[in-house]
Parts: sequence; C-alpha cells; structure tokens
Amino acid sequence: MEVDLITKEDLKEFKTELLEDIKNLFNLNISQQKLWLRSSEVKSLLKISSGTLQNLRINGTLSYTRVGGTLYYNYKDIEEMLKKK
Repeated sequence: MEVDLITKEDLKEFKTELLEDIKNLFNLNISQQKLWLRSSEVKSLLKISSGTLQNLRINGTLSYTRVGGTLYYNYKDIEEMLKKK
C-alpha cells in the first residue's frame, strides 16, 4: 500500500489552481451572455415586475434603447446598476 503525503504547499497550489479555474468559468459565462436583453429577459434576470422595470426606466436608473416597439437593455448597464446598489 502506497502512502502519499499532502503538504501545506500542495494545498496552497491546489487552492490557487482551483480559484483560477473558477475565475475562468465565471469569465466564460459572462462572455456568453447576450449584449442586449429584452424587457422580459431583464425581468427574469432581476426577478422584478413590469412596473418595477418601468420605474427603473423612468427615474433613469436603467438606460434602454427602443428599436421599433421593443425595448432593449445593455447587459453591462444592468451589471453596473447592480454594483452601485
């Protein structure tokens, strides 16, 4: 029976590698996120009602762009709004 010893240095190296892998996965998910979201997608993402989304538009908390009859929201604007709150 073979015995392997794990040192503190081994654990530190494992931790560093694990954190790097998690960070890479997080960045991958962000890069796959759509740049522009429709109102229904924003409501689902933020778990808010139509009225709350309208209030965010009216008071200027969340900027939007209207294309035809559809409102679009920039994903980066949503992230910034969440960071400020």
